[in-house]
Amino acid sequence: MQDAHDIVVDDDDDDRPTAPTRRAPRRPLRTSRFLLVTAAVVAAGVTLGSVTTADARPTVDGLPSPSPSVSHPTSSRTLAAPTTAPSFSEDFDTPAAAGGPFAATYADAWQPYPDGMSGKYWSGDVISAHDGVMDVAMDGTRGAAGTFGTREGAWSHVGGTFSVRARASGGDGNGAAFMLWPTSNVWSEGELDFPEGTFQGTVGAFSHAMVPGLERRANGLHTTATWRKWHTYTTVWVPGKSVEYYVDGALVFADTQYVPTTAHRYMFQIGDHGAPGNLEIDWVRVWSASEGGSQP
Repeated sequence: MQDAHDIVVDDDDDDRPTAPTRRAPRRPLRTSRFLLVTAAVVAAGVTLGSVTTADARPTVDGLPSPSPSVSHPTSSRTLAAPTTAPSFSEDFDTPAAAGGPFAATYADAWQPYPDGMSGKYWSGDVISAHDGVMDVAMDGTRGAAGTFGTREGAWSHVGGTFSVRARASGGDGNGAAFMLWPTSNVWSEGELDFPEGTFQGTVGAFSHAMVPGLERRANGLHTTATWRKWHTYTTVWVPGKSVEYYVDGALVFADTQYVPTTAHRYMFQIGDHGAPGNLEIDWVRVWSASEGGSQP
């Protein structure tokens, strides 16, 4: 068992989603944050790595903070197989080009930020579907962001299990953050990031503080799992009780301190910088809490 230790991770281009409506997200809140990271025991096949890179929205802003209290999973814990069908599932099996066809084909699965938002996000231009994957083509000048789910159902998750299978090639200097973000856009209602990190680095899991003014703090870690290989990333959220993060079914981190209780949306953001590359998403699944989706 590896001893816990505290690490400060800095971020510099921190765009917070602030979509107040279901169909037309506004410009993201721009702020800086730091992460108080607590290492935990990591499950079989995915071991803790040193935190050498910031997450997908890297800054320099390190403030002292007391050590958070977190739970430490055992190395034998694995994710139980689901016993119900997912409430949302998308496999991206229908080919669709960027520039309009993708948005139309997957209108009930993907709710993108408007093109040109913040002068940074151009999802319509860079996202396509082919060979059974959602492909985000990074060109170093246009980012992408949006929410998974139907037009009406994407915004009301209160607990559940959220799973994505993804990998990235290229994109050095850029990164991604998949997250559960408050539908109210009140940051102190909790932000859960997984997977998150720069593409040339390792993948992290972070639960942000739920105290107004202290939201930059987070419990979490970086594993040695990298974006360069296919992995399945699963977040199991039991409102007010616990959040567990799994890589390929193996528990890598659990938190009982910062656990949301309000409606959230499941989304991702990719920056508009770095080298060309591709983020590929094989599939996305959601099991709602009402269907037992919060029970691993």
